[in-house]
Amino acid sequence: MISPRVRKGEGPSPPAFVLILAHTGLSLIPGLSGAGRDPDDTWKTPVRDADYILGGGELPRCPTPASVTRSCLHLCGITPLFVNAGLGTVPHFPCVTLGTLPGRDPRTLPAVPEAHAVYRRGRTLGDFLSLYTDTLFIGECVAGGTTTALCVLKAMGYDARCGSAFPTSPALLKEEVWNAVRGRLENDIPSSPFAVVRETGDPMMAAAGGLAAGFAGRVVLAGGTQMCAVAALMKAAGSPPPGIATTGWLRDDPDTSFGALAATLGLRVSYADPDIDPGTRRGCIGAVKEGMGAGGAVVLAGEEGFSPEEIAEAIRAGTEP
Repeated sequence: MISPRVRKGEGPSPPAFVLILAHTGLSLIPGLSGAGRDPDDTWKTPVRDADYILGGGELPRCPTPASVTRSCLHLCGITPLFVNAGLGTVPHFPCVTLGTLPGRDPRTLPAVPEAHAVYRRGRTLGDFLSLYTDTLFIGECVAGGTTTALCVLKAMGYDARCGSAFPTSPALLKEEVWNAVRGRLENDIPSSPFAVVRETGDPMMAAAGGLAAGFAGRVVLAGGTQMCAVAALMKAAGSPPPGIATTGWLRDDPDTSFGALAATLGLRVSYADPDIDPGTRRGCIGAVKEGMGAGGAVVLAGEEGFSPEEIAEAIRAGTEP
C-alpha cells in the first residue's frame, strides 16, 4: 500500500490515501440520502463502493465519485487503505478497524458513544502512517453524512447549509432533523468537540479528526461539507485544520454553504474540475458531486504529474465496458 519514508537509493514514498467508512442511522430516514436505491440500501453503500474501488463490482454507467477515485488512484499506482470507523456490516476486504459501532440516529440517541475512543485510535493510526509517508489524503463514505455534518456545524454555531446526492436537495428535511436533535438536547449544546460528535455526528468524523491530528506530515481532507465539519472539530480541539480538496461541482452547488464555511474556518481549498463529458457529469458525478475522496483523488493525480487530459481520459475509461 505505502512504502517506508526513508529508502536507500530510491525516491520519496508515495502519498497514502485513506478512505474512512461508517454508517449513520440518519441514512435510514426516507428521502434524506440519495446514496442508494432506497433507505435500506444506503446501509450497503460504503462497503459496495470500497469493493468497487478495489477492483470488484460492476462498472457504473457514467462517472461516479467511487469510479473517479478508482481511476485516479490506479493512474497513480496507489492502493487505498480502508478504515472501518463504525459500520453496521462486516467488510469482506482488509481494513483497519477503529470503531465497532455504527452511528446512531441523533434525534433519539447520542450518535457516537465511543467518539473519544475512535479519535484516540485514529491518532495512533496517524502516528503510525507518519513513519511511511509525508503526505496523507483522507476521504470518506458515509451515506447520510452531509446531514450529520450539518448537525455538527450548527451545534458549533456555524451557519451551515449542505447539498445532497438527490437532484433537488431535501433541505427542509435536513433542517427538521437538526431541529429534532436540538430538541433532544433541550438546546443544551455541548461545548467540547468530542461531545458534539458523540451527540450529533457520525463515527467518520471522530476517526478523521484523530487520524489528521496524529499524522506528522501534510494532510489533505478529501471531501466537502463533511470534511468542513472535521476541520471545524479539529480547530475547536486546538489542532490546526488541514487543507481540503474537493470537486468543482460542490463549489458550484447553490444548496451548500461550503465555500463560505471554508472561508470562515480559514481553510485552503483545492477544487478539481476534470473535463469529462457534460452529459455524464449531470447524470452521475454532477448530481452526487463528492464522495469517496473523489476531488482529492483528482488533485493527487495532478500533483503526481498527470495532465488534466490524462486524468479525464482515465476517468472516462474507467466507466467503459
